[in-house]
Amino acid sequence: MAMLLEDIVESVEMWLKLIKKPQPYIDPNLDPVLLVPGIAGSILTAVDDQNGKEERVWVRILGADYKFRTKLWSRFDPSTGKTVSLDPSTSIKVPEGRYGLEAIDVLDPDMIIGRECVSYYHDMIVEMIKWGFQEGKTLFGFGYDFRQSNRLQETMDRLAAKLESVYNASGGKKINIISHSMGGLLIKCFMGLHSDIFQKYVKNWIAIAAPFRGAPGYIASTFLNGMSFVDGWEQNFFISKWSMHQLLIECPSIYELMACPHFHWQHPPLLEIWKEKEGCDGIPRTILESYRPRDCIDIFKEALSGNSVDYNGETIPLPFNLEILKWVKETQKVLSHAKIPSGVKFYNIYGINLETPHSVCYGSEEIPVTNIQDLRFFQPTYVCVDGDGTVPAESAKADGLHAEARVAVPGEHRGILCEPHVFRILKHWLRAGDADPFYNPINDYVILPTAFEMESHHEKGLQVTSLKEEWEIISKDQDDPDDVANRKPVVSSISVSQGGNKQTPRSEAHATVVVHPQNEGKQHVELNAISVSVDA
Repeated sequence: MAMLLEDIVESVEMWLKLIKKPQPYIDPNLDPVLLVPGIAGSILTAVDDQNGKEERVWVRILGADYKFRTKLWSRFDPSTGKTVSLDPSTSIKVPEGRYGLEAIDVLDPDMIIGRECVSYYHDMIVEMIKWGFQEGKTLFGFGYDFRQSNRLQETMDRLAAKLESVYNASGGKKINIISHSMGGLLIKCFMGLHSDIFQKYVKNWIAIAAPFRGAPGYIASTFLNGMSFVDGWEQNFFISKWSMHQLLIECPSIYELMACPHFHWQHPPLLEIWKEKEGCDGIPRTILESYRPRDCIDIFKEALSGNSVDYNGETIPLPFNLEILKWVKETQKVLSHAKIPSGVKFYNIYGINLETPHSVCYGSEEIPVTNIQDLRFFQPTYVCVDGDGTVPAESAKADGLHAEARVAVPGEHRGILCEPHVFRILKHWLRAGDADPFYNPINDYVILPTAFEMESHHEKGLQVTSLKEEWEIISKDQDDPDDVANRKPVVSSISVSQGGNKQTPRSEAHATVVVHPQNEGKQHVELNAISVSVDA
């Protein structure tokens, strides 16, 4: 009986060892990484200055719109360059838990169903921990109040302090910064204003999907119609586009994302409006008017001249803010003069293969716009270019910096942070984990084996072996989908033979390689081979 109990105890102990969560792998030799998000990519907490009570106002699902309007709606103060909440007793701060990662991981930790819509850096954090990074030692986050200008001194001071603390926490190792979207503009502003600090603490900067020359179509329609950060059924529980619009109209960060007026676009982004005008003969006619980035300002001014909100019984005018526009001109100067300091390496990953708004059109020939102030009631249509769905590829790769590499990856603006292809690139650049046998950094190829079969049998004194192997190759070279549809697979044959004497029995092998072109830079490769040899 005692033996049976011992057997039971041993079995239970073995079972417990099997289900025990394995300790994460930690590589002490890795250089630290600081993750910097883009617009709306940080948790924001409202603090009641009277009692110190804190509550999350971005992101939340329950009571989201009400809390957003009462705590986050703001006004721009031109004397400080800062956007401050309409509620005078509310301050906005960013959580610092988990060494800054709490604010940029899952933006609504309470959400269970549909959590992927509020995940930001979550997948990348999980992946990097697998590579050996450790929170607080080699992995950190920097969240910030994304309402503010990307060159606000308060944010610059926080980032300087963060870089110093990460440098010290990692034992004096220089830092790899990974920024996403507007975070790239924030980092470039810091680099331009504090080049000495950047050079002291930073080893590499990797920008992902950064709107270096703006996001023309997306931002133009934002000024007139607002924006939504959540798609699908979750919109019913989230911030309305109108509430978001009334916040963003007072946010310098949005104005800093407007199309760069000094950039030589391949096709200048336009704001187009179908208008009804009376001809010389007195007969009304519908014409299409087009406005370049510089000319759009007058349209925004007129369209938003009557914009206002009711807050605590008071009507507050919120027109297109010309004071913010003055501030933004100085930001553009900082961005245009920023350079990579000596000893720092810069890398750029940008998204492609998605229809991305570039020019915006309101009204139609059948239903023209009769009053510019009614533009916000019209649904915009877009002329799209290649990009990630938000930022045109032309803007994202025009960083104006000396880059070690610029890599195009098929992917959506925020979804690109979850792309396995991006993970492979980052892993290589960060020199993390074991070497990836399937990644070729020179050509930016990812070679994935997808199938392997081999059979062997004897037949009439011969040994016959057949082999079938398949791979998928993903490259940065993107083919035209229409061209791919018309292209036929490429077939090649290989034959080899050896021996044929007493010392070496004769053997032959024949192989066929078939390359099937696919979309998004993918190719499917099949190898079918057979070898025949005389039994010794």
